[in-house]
Amino acid sequence: MTMKSFQGMALKVGALFVVWLLLTGVDHPFHVGLGLAAACVVAWLNAGRADSYARHVPVVGLLWYLPWLLSRIMVSGLHLTALILRPSMPIAPRLIHYRTNLRDQVGVSLLGNSVTLTPGTITAEARPGELVVHTIDDEAAYDLTSQRLERNINRLFRRDTAA
Repeated sequence: MTMKSFQGMALKVGALFVVWLLLTGVDHPFHVGLGLAAACVVAWLNAGRADSYARHVPVVGLLWYLPWLLSRIMVSGLHLTALILRPSMPIAPRLIHYRTNLRDQVGVSLLGNSVTLTPGTITAEARPGELVVHTIDDEAAYDLTSQRLERNINRLFRRDTAA
C-alpha cells in the first residue's frame, strides 16, 4: 500500500467514523470501538470503488443538483405531512415500473437514491434501465413520472462533445 493510498483510506475511515458518531451520538467506549471498526470495514470493502465513481460525477454539477434535490425533499415532506394530518388520509399507494434512459451506472444509482430520499417514495428494486418505485400517491411520484428528476441527473453526466 502506497503512502497516498494509505492517506486516502485513513481519510475515508475518518469521514465515515465522524458521520457515524454524529448520527449515533453514543459515547460508550465499546460502541465507539464498534463504530470505528465498522468504518474501517466499509472503507476497506469499498477501496477503489469510490475513486472510480468520483471521476464520473462533476463536482460543479453536484453543487447545483444537491440544493435542488433538498428543495424537492422539503416540498415532498410538506406534501406528506399534509396527507398524514388529514383525517381521511387520501393515499393511493402503488408500485411504478419506471424505465430510465440513464446509461451510466452511477446515474441510475443516484436516481434510485434520490427517489428514496424524497418523502413518499422509495426505490424497491433497481434493474438495468428500470426502477421499481413504491409511491404513496401520484403527487409524491410527480418528479419521477414527469422525468424532471431524471433530466436533472442527466445534466450531471452530459459530456461536452464539442471539445
